[in-house]
Amino acid sequence: MANKDAQNTMTQSDTPKSSTESVSRSNVPEFSVGDLAFSLKKTLEDNFGRVRVRGELSRVSIAGSGHMYSSLKDENAVIDAVCWKGVMSKLTIKPEEGLEVICTGRISTFPQRSNYQLIIESMELAGEGALLKMLEDRRKKLAAEGLFDVNRKKKIPFIPHTIGIITSPTGAVIRDILHRLNDRFPRNVMLWPVLVQGENAANQVATAIRGFQNIDQNGLAKPDLLIVARGGGSLEDLMPFNDEDVVRAISESAIPIISAIGHETDTTLSDFAADLRAPTPTGAAEMAVPVRSELITQILGLEQRLISSCARALNDRRNKLDAANARLGDPSRILQAQSQRLDHLNDKLRAAFSKFIDVKQRPFIACAAGLRAPQNRVTEAQKTLNRIDQQLNTLGIKLTDTRTQTIKHLGKMLEAYSFKNTLKRGYSVVRDQNGTLVTNSAILNTGDIIDIEFAQNNHVKAAIGDKAQKTKIPPKKPSSKKTNPPVDQGSLF
Repeated sequence: MANKDAQNTMTQSDTPKSSTESVSRSNVPEFSVGDLAFSLKKTLEDNFGRVRVRGELSRVSIAGSGHMYSSLKDENAVIDAVCWKGVMSKLTIKPEEGLEVICTGRISTFPQRSNYQLIIESMELAGEGALLKMLEDRRKKLAAEGLFDVNRKKKIPFIPHTIGIITSPTGAVIRDILHRLNDRFPRNVMLWPVLVQGENAANQVATAIRGFQNIDQNGLAKPDLLIVARGGGSLEDLMPFNDEDVVRAISESAIPIISAIGHETDTTLSDFAADLRAPTPTGAAEMAVPVRSELITQILGLEQRLISSCARALNDRRNKLDAANARLGDPSRILQAQSQRLDHLNDKLRAAFSKFIDVKQRPFIACAAGLRAPQNRVTEAQKTLNRIDQQLNTLGIKLTDTRTQTIKHLGKMLEAYSFKNTLKRGYSVVRDQNGTLVTNSAILNTGDIIDIEFAQNNHVKAAIGDKAQKTKIPPKKPSSKKTNPPVDQGSLF
């Protein structure tokens, strides 16, 4: 249609007309930008509805929606490529930068940018060389992370109680493993069925490995050993076991893993990450358990060797004992001689002890002759004590009488010299306001309060007046009683 329009345009342009007449009378259809863009899109999709393109992936980008946007390039050209999310989940290989692939799809356009692009519907590696290069690059990357380090390898248990097997439930692999286990050493087996090739195989294998790590949370016993196995196949068939997620799951497993993938000549990245690699699935069963009959034979042989060794050791000890017994002599005669020697020593010890006692008794006997009888000494001491007691009683009575007379005499003197008697004769005691005796009027000041004590415990408070003022003393009333003439006592001050 586009070619016909181009021919019509060329034919009309060959007719000599003026530019005004050419514009007004042209039969070229007029398109909007959108109509033209979608017309070109339809033309490309009709003519290139299914194509296979070989090239190198470049600018690989996974959007948040899950779609992949990339480019395919070779030495001559570059074409944009898009892989929708639904197709991405079905790809057998993981798109990576620089990977040479063959993409099958259709050509379309993106009208908003006016460029064409390849809509990818499937993707495969472009030859075995490219696949091997991709695997080598992935191996180097994972090795640099330490996933293949020998120090990470775990020891395979000698006789595992339970073995977990990850493989297809319908293939010959599971039958071969179970048959070999039954022949060698029957064990408990737990099968986790998975696909071993195809689009979903890698995801199922990784899920099975991680699932066995937590299977005890569901009430099941965790296996002591895992076997990841599948039969032989092409390099593409074994690709799920080269998947990065599977390799990481094997490396992270806390349960030891034996990798048994393909034939002896087949090698996958899972073999590098596993704790032990078996050449075949049957070989994995042989590595997992020993031969029970051989173990029994070995144990019986070791038992016989142990019995023989013990018998030889006992014979050697018996021979040495007999030789020592021969040199020792008759024990009863040796015992008799020693018994006789003991009796002789006992007699000597008894005689020596008696002599020792005699020697020690002599000084005591000599001293005892000069000692008086204790009863006599006690009687004499009692008499002496009675005599001393009588003397003390007599002396005590005399001392008591003397002290009594002395105390009475001192009491009379104390009474005679008491200030109370002086008060009875008309004297008084003057104290200041602090209770201190006043013996000199010079220490008193005008206005001081004094306490005057009289004979009958009477106290009078008084105040000191001006010393220069003459104090009038009222005359005493004459008493009817006959009194002695007054005695000049002098001034208190």
